[in-house]
Amino acid sequence: MIITMRSTQSCHLFLLSLLGVLLVGCIYLGYTSSWISVNVELEELTLYSSVKEKEQHKTKNILLPQTILYKQPSVLNGRKDVITVTPWLAPVVWEETFDKTLIDAIYKMQNITVATTVFALGKYVQFLKDFLESAERHYLQGYRVHYYIFTDQPEAIPMVTLGANRNLTTLKIPGSSRWQEITLRRMEKLEKLIDTQMINEVDYIFSLDVDTKFYGHWGAETLGDIVAVIHPGYYSTPRDEFPYERRPESQAYIPQGMGDYYYGGAVIGGLVEEVHKLAKTCRMQLDVDKANSIEAAWQEESHLNKYFLYNKPSKILSPEYLWQDFKSKTDDIKIIRFSQVIKNYAEVRPNP
Repeated sequence: MIITMRSTQSCHLFLLSLLGVLLVGCIYLGYTSSWISVNVELEELTLYSSVKEKEQHKTKNILLPQTILYKQPSVLNGRKDVITVTPWLAPVVWEETFDKTLIDAIYKMQNITVATTVFALGKYVQFLKDFLESAERHYLQGYRVHYYIFTDQPEAIPMVTLGANRNLTTLKIPGSSRWQEITLRRMEKLEKLIDTQMINEVDYIFSLDVDTKFYGHWGAETLGDIVAVIHPGYYSTPRDEFPYERRPESQAYIPQGMGDYYYGGAVIGGLVEEVHKLAKTCRMQLDVDKANSIEAAWQEESHLNKYFLYNKPSKILSPEYLWQDFKSKTDDIKIIRFSQVIKNYAEVRPNP
């Protein structure tokens, strides 16, 4: 008998009581697990039963103020130069595919909080000032945002003036002599942070790379159950040329002929419980690889792509939301919103 419940505290208590009665009864009567099998994921139950009762922020309940005015949408005219919906019917967000006024009218009613995690270790801390200052100009303006900065140098965190309802928490973690190790540990740190405090504090979460900068509007159009971004280096590349992990020995293995898009690890987002599920799954797969002395081709990004192959994103952000400063803007990129800055890797990384 499989019991899965993500409900209120009373249901949680009822379930635990029921489980206790079943276990005591089984012991008393001498029954074995071959007669009764109770499989309750207690860890997930504890996590989800404590989630705030905010069903209105789910996209299935899209509410709108009666007084809002916006341009009539068309079923005939729109972007025809790019794909705007995936084969599994997830939207792909590009300029001219959403109405900012309409989106804000919907999401600002929901009183949401968005966590944003950033890892700034070693010499990468130098990118944090531009990241935060540009975020305060462009990122989720008008919404409650809580930055969580993972760093080995709390004293180097820059003083940046934050807007109303914007907060920053510094979390000290050890550095590393290998940049690969830093990326390999991010899923573990993200999972633990959600477990310990985020589940009761935020509704959505984005994990963003620190060596990036905001150049344009990044708003509530990016919110969804589980959100991925298309990597700017591979959005016009055949999937057999994607840099997936191709070794069957790795938990991140994707065979030739499979795959949808190549997703960038610099942007991961969604509902906090969905991102927790993603982080936990990737962390477990990373642990298996480590035990077998395997490191995937692109560390956590390889495992992320494996996860999204079998757990399809509910929303995909176009390369507008993850560009690269050294790349020229193409015709299909009408606006660059978020981009990786130019840097000398030999100078900022602790190892080649």
